[in-house]
Amino acid sequence: MDRIRLVGGNELRGEIPISGAKNAALPLMIASLLTDEPLVLQNVPRLADVKQLERILENHGVDIAVHGRRRGEEDAVGQRMTFLAADIVDTTAPYDLVSKMRASFWVIGPLLARCHEARVSLPGGCAIGTRPVDLFLFGLKQLGASIDIDDGYVVARAPKGGLRGAHIVFPKVSVGATHTILMAATLAKGTTVIENAAQEPEITNVAECLVAMGADITGIGTRTLTVVGVDKLHGATVDVIPDRIETGTFAMATAMTGGDVLLRGARAEHLQSALGILGQTGSEIIIEDKGIRVRRNGNGIQPVDVETDPFPGFPTDLQAQFMALMTMSTGVSKIRETIFENRYMHVAELARFGADIHVDGQVATITGKSQLKGAQVMATDLRASVSLVIAGLAARGETVVNRIYHLDRGFERLEDKLSRCGAEIERIAG
Repeated sequence: MDRIRLVGGNELRGEIPISGAKNAALPLMIASLLTDEPLVLQNVPRLADVKQLERILENHGVDIAVHGRRRGEEDAVGQRMTFLAADIVDTTAPYDLVSKMRASFWVIGPLLARCHEARVSLPGGCAIGTRPVDLFLFGLKQLGASIDIDDGYVVARAPKGGLRGAHIVFPKVSVGATHTILMAATLAKGTTVIENAAQEPEITNVAECLVAMGADITGIGTRTLTVVGVDKLHGATVDVIPDRIETGTFAMATAMTGGDVLLRGARAEHLQSALGILGQTGSEIIIEDKGIRVRRNGNGIQPVDVETDPFPGFPTDLQAQFMALMTMSTGVSKIRETIFENRYMHVAELARFGADIHVDGQVATITGKSQLKGAQVMATDLRASVSLVIAGLAARGETVVNRIYHLDRGFERLEDKLSRCGAEIERIAG
């Protein structure tokens, strides 16, 4: 497997273009199953997860075209892709494909809505907790679907005439379940009200895409979504929003190493909580026309306590990166993880740098140190992987991050973006 080698100690200075959001691109790609007309997505990131979902959609009969670079277009611009599900030839999403990526389970909503049946393997993905699909199945049952579990597959069937609108109250917030039920409800008969819906910007991106395709959705961006089902959706052209997790990651890398970096294309409104926390650590956050500028010039990193929460709270997907930052703070900080029960696997690897971290249940206590030392470390999941890169950027000496296929799932051109800002970082082929 490939590895990443870093030599720490360099400040980051320059400009980093922010890629399209993985967590928006994947459900937008899945939304193509809802129509027999072309769905064109712009600013799609070049990621392993995107390639994996392409394979899954192609298995259902979706034709996928990747368009070439346009005249005057920068090389940092995401892909322009067309998805055409003119004829869905297979409503089964097999284990060997779905087991590699959890978000692929979301195809169950569009398949059930459009074809009235779906057979989808129970999902895989990062080992950061159980992340059950019970809320997905709860919502689909409310829409009238029958659900059976057969040999590791969810077998779902719509009632005669298709799914029916319903009043659905999620007992807890779930991004995946909100995506799935929202997509399914667009072709259901009657009105669906989804209460306690997720409010993440990626949900808004998908909801606005569905509206562009002809869906009738109100309450976008709130906890209550109302969907009036339509008979048919049509094609559309939609932009994938900038990746707020990538934005936060590079912001924390800049705070960790010091320096001055413009995160080009980043949207502050998608990351207010994290930016506010970062400001408390002593970094300067400046909103500019082109994006967000992050500066830290010599001042110490102040300890700050954080609790992860659904949007608009502090994102769980930035918890590992923030923990890396706190390992070099001037005091003691605490992080409470409220979303996933097993998302501290990076703690043992950060300790290899010399970090002082104690975990008690869902609370991690970090006692900052003035210096970390480079080490051989192992990536355990997508976000934990990049927390090790952040630590390595600031550590004294050489760091080698092993098993980096996790990074390729969620970060586009990571080494290139960092090296252009002064980091000593390279990929070593396996």
